Amino acid sequence: MSDSNDMTERNSTQSRRRFLALGGATGAAALAGCSSILGGGDGGDGGSGETDTGVGQVSLSDFRGSGPLVAQRDAPGGTSIEELPDLSGELTLYLGGGEGGLYLDLIELLEQRYPDFTANHRLEASGDLANTIIEENEAGASPADVFMSIDAGSLGAVANAGATASLPEEALSTVPEAYQDSEGRWVGIAGRARAIPYNTNEVAESDIPSTVQEFPEAAALENSMGWAPSYGAFQSFVTAMRLIRGDDETMSWLQAMQDHGITTYDDEFRVSNACADGELTAGFANHYYTLRVQSARESSPIGLAFTEGDAGALVNVSGLEIINGTDNADLASNFVRHVLSAEAQEFFATRTFAYPMIPGVAPVGDLPRIDELNPPDINLTELADVAGTVDLLRDAGVL
Repeated sequence: MSDSNDMTERNSTQSRRRFLALGGATGAAALAGCSSILGGGDGGDGGSGETDTGVGQVSLSDFRGSGPLVAQRDAPGGTSIEELPDLSGELTLYLGGGEGGLYLDLIELLEQRYPDFTANHRLEASGDLANTIIEENEAGASPADVFMSIDAGSLGAVANAGATASLPEEALSTVPEAYQDSEGRWVGIAGRARAIPYNTNEVAESDIPSTVQEFPEAAALENSMGWAPSYGAFQSFVTAMRLIRGDDETMSWLQAMQDHGITTYDDEFRVSNACADGELTAGFANHYYTLRVQSARESSPIGLAFTEGDAGALVNVSGLEIINGTDNADLASNFVRHVLSAEAQEFFATRTFAYPMIPGVAPVGDLPRIDELNPPDINLTELADVAGTVDLLRDAGVL
């Protein structure tokens, strides 16, 4: 999943959805360089052999991506949309973040499945929409029924402002507690893990340090690592390091990595491709970029390693919440349950290569399951304040 704030707007003739007013400029080309690199599939059945079911003749194969990482994949577990009440009525969605185009792909499938369901949407940067909802709530009520965001911090800001309604227990109970608000005000729908892509021709997984603090001393990686410090995911990682170890130690680590000869790239997909090309031995990136390389270049020499219990093992989430004052509380609750259904979670796992949030859906490829990772114990909403991180990166000469 991309972590930039780039946005896109689709031509209204491509869907019967109605667009709400957008603020700011759109950037379809930028989104193509971000959201599309999550590995969007073409809806192939991945060997499932599923047949059409349901009101709008939409089946599991329509939700599922395709490619070598998806082939021969077992059917997902969890609650199927077959077991949920039909979606019916109009819902207003605020979609935050660069992966909004992927949300729209999922929403379109739900609209196809349920002809009486329409999702009107507003697509902008997560932080901007969070501020809008807070302002609208203070003025009386927001027109939004549901806020979907790439950023847990933005979800937390809206919740802390008292602008959210309760989520259905049926949805919260399916997601691990680490990936939902402690008071049940927002819930994760897809996860992204920090990881280490590496060139398997140059090093073995055992050569990759188990903590990020060890990387400046890793002789096998000297002058052969890459990072993308302007990327939102990297800045969240550094924010996590600041929360865990403090500013002084984080500054020392940034300077030590520069002394170690790390190379700067524009984005983490380029870092991952550089590892596959042998241009780099290893790098810092979200896990799904390596999967995109593996899916597009099946024989490429790229592996994926994870650190343990530190900022380098951060697992962040995209999520959603119901907005306080909605007139569509029942429809919004049902929509939340649909986004956490087996089919929708299979969509996130196989089209975006994100971590699914429900135990019944496996991640793609050889990824460890999310409960097998060892992320740091931090409140994800605390990652929202990146201003201090940007200042630190500038002071360190990284930006």
